Amino acid sequence: MVDPIAALLNYNVLEVIFSYLDLHDLRNCSLVCSNWYNTLNDENSDVWRWHCLQKLPKEAIKSDLLNCVSTYKTKLRAFYHAWNPNDCSRNVYIKPSGLTLHRNPVAQSTDGARAKIGFRHGRHAWDVIWEGPLGTVAVIGISTKEASLQCNGYVALLGSDDQSWGWNLVENHLLHNGDMQGSYPLLNNAPKYQVGERIRVILDCEDNTLSFEKNYEFLGVAFRGLPDKRLFPTVSAVYGNTEVSMVYLGTPLDG
Repeated sequence: MVDPIAALLNYNVLEVIFSYLDLHDLRNCSLVCSNWYNTLNDENSDVWRWHCLQKLPKEAIKSDLLNCVSTYKTKLRAFYHAWNPNDCSRNVYIKPSGLTLHRNPVAQSTDGARAKIGFRHGRHAWDVIWEGPLGTVAVIGISTKEASLQCNGYVALLGSDDQSWGWNLVENHLLHNGDMQGSYPLLNNAPKYQVGERIRVILDCEDNTLSFEKNYEFLGVAFRGLPDKRLFPTVSAVYGNTEVSMVYLGTPLDG
């Protein structure tokens, strides 16, 4: 019979030890035995709380953007999947939270940003929130590392080549390889995007499709036949001082 006091002590000791390990080591620890797996499987445990406090900027911890992810572990994951300050236009900077980009007021330029982590396998979902004016062109979607993140003029940069796929929220058009791929959403009299609304982007690397949801309504498959390449959450913007936030959610929930 297991002594409950000893079991609790063992659990507390494990939590302290795990708090000092990096995330890669934690993943390996979860594969050692059921006891360690169960300790780390509690996404609101002190282990994940400690890592959040140590690794997330205070601006991210306090941000309402992370209210859509309910546990310490998912908040930490969202931060690690956020915008990449080293993979964006020179006219874009990433705010201290890491979750929001700010496009500087530079004339005759279109500017984009990619997330830190791209995907080649599995199914993934993230929310995008446009928190400033859309301007004449505002595009959300995905791209490979080869896609450009800055160009002259005010254009639909995301979707302008064969390495990017985007939905222009201003005109409700799908864009890829410099061509309009049709109207979107696939709904009758589809309303235009309103600033502040959350759009859920769903990338299925098994079926090679990209889809979108808004207000929990599935808007249809936007792109099919995506390549077997690492694909990154991406946006492009033209309006000065506009801001775009992104929160990675993990595997999408069906139904």
